[in-house]
Amino acid sequence: MVDASVKAVKTAVVIVGTDTGVGKTFVGCGVALALVGLGRRVVAIKPIETGCEENPLPSEDGVRLARATAQISPRAALRRFRRPVAAAVAADTEGGAVELGPLRGEIERESVDADVLLVEGAGGLLSPLAWDWSLVDLAQALGAEALVVTADRLGCLNHTLLTVQALDYAGVPVAGLVLSPPLVPDASTGENLGALRRLLPERRIVALPRLSQPDAHAGHSEIARWLCP
Repeated sequence: MVDASVKAVKTAVVIVGTDTGVGKTFVGCGVALALVGLGRRVVAIKPIETGCEENPLPSEDGVRLARATAQISPRAALRRFRRPVAAAVAADTEGGAVELGPLRGEIERESVDADVLLVEGAGGLLSPLAWDWSLVDLAQALGAEALVVTADRLGCLNHTLLTVQALDYAGVPVAGLVLSPPLVPDASTGENLGALRRLLPERRIVALPRLSQPDAHAGHSEIARWLCP
């Protein structure tokens, strides 16, 4: 059940990675920019981020998302940890576990006037944000759909199928799949799009080329139209 404080949000989307380092933030920034270009009020939030310095840096995921929407708040991830490890592990040594309920409430308050709420996960779908909950639980709590991001490299077929099956099992609707370009292409790069379309013919899938800026491709606009037809 979604609280009254979030009812003004027309669309809530969690940006789900099949692994860490697959391009979630780049996709999130590009989609946020495309949605803003469509005239939508967008709030993009990184609930938990690890590997942070004491003060937020421009390179942090939460900061980049906030800059893409030009939102006033939040300007960085809601919960920031210094150790570059899984959130649950980092929290153990830096102040204790993050509780789902209070974090959800903060996300709802930050997004109360938004047309679209984008929430970027940390790591893969089931990477523990705390020892008793993951991004699946947050998506369910927010009544959100999922945008799945995977890197166009060897292994992505298995990782993507596992992620989609887990979301289906949890009852989290999958808005679509995004193939992002890997830092180092391999023999499968460029062929995974066709393979995923054969394996998941009912799903919407787009592949993005390597770009210097996240707003430089029509693929982001296509994804934005998936979320806000």
